[in-house]
Amino acid sequence: MVICEEQPDGSIQIDSRKPALKQPERLCLFEYVYFARPDSIVGGRNVYQTRKNMGVNLAQEAPVEADVVVPVPDGGTPAAIGYAQESGIPFELGIIRNHYVGRTFIEPTQQIRAFGVKLKHSANKAVIAGARVVLIDDSIVRGTTSVKIVQMLREAGAKEVHIRVASPMIYHSDYYGIDTPDRDKLLANNHETLADMCEFIGADSLQFLSIDGLYMAVGGEKRNNGLPQFTDHQFTGDYPTRLLDREHEGEFSKIELLAGNG
Repeated sequence: MVICEEQPDGSIQIDSRKPALKQPERLCLFEYVYFARPDSIVGGRNVYQTRKNMGVNLAQEAPVEADVVVPVPDGGTPAAIGYAQESGIPFELGIIRNHYVGRTFIEPTQQIRAFGVKLKHSANKAVIAGARVVLIDDSIVRGTTSVKIVQMLREAGAKEVHIRVASPMIYHSDYYGIDTPDRDKLLANNHETLADMCEFIGADSLQFLSIDGLYMAVGGEKRNNGLPQFTDHQFTGDYPTRLLDREHEGEFSKIELLAGNG
């Protein structure tokens, strides 16, 4: 912040101030889970490979007897490949995506999101009918999309639907330009137990990747020399910026960096 003040002699005094203390860089883990293109490199890490790693770790943490591994395209595809390779269960494109429809979780209303899901996905009945399906998704925010997809698979003849999510449960909102909902709209906050979430979605079972499994997938540590290495606030509530600045050098400035504390 630059402040210019005219002096009594007509000169201009320029004063440069930093309104917030410099913080160490913390890459957002949700880039690896969802937002980054799979062919990109983020923080020196190949996003496609990290997503496959998530699927491998998920297969180790949450195995299930099934006939096919099916991704929710396209975000769940790399993780589904990793899950299939680790579990030995065949990978199949059991859901076909219409690539002319955008991402649905950022649409403003549930009615639009539900309509978008119908336009976006269709079941591949030749793969689904009579099969025990492991459905791999990259993340679950509200859970409403998952409800529609499970219903679609059952209508296509799926014998069982087991959901495996390649990221931890999302408990906290994001205030950094991503349109994630208030905490009371998040699936993990609307249901007390994993069994309750599973019943709401209509699946036969539901499991999420652990936060440790996610960190292992990206090949990073939670902390290095006591400092957080990544931003994982969606899962842990550990936001990278504080709500209020602190008193510094005799001045006190309230700098609201977030819309709220969730």
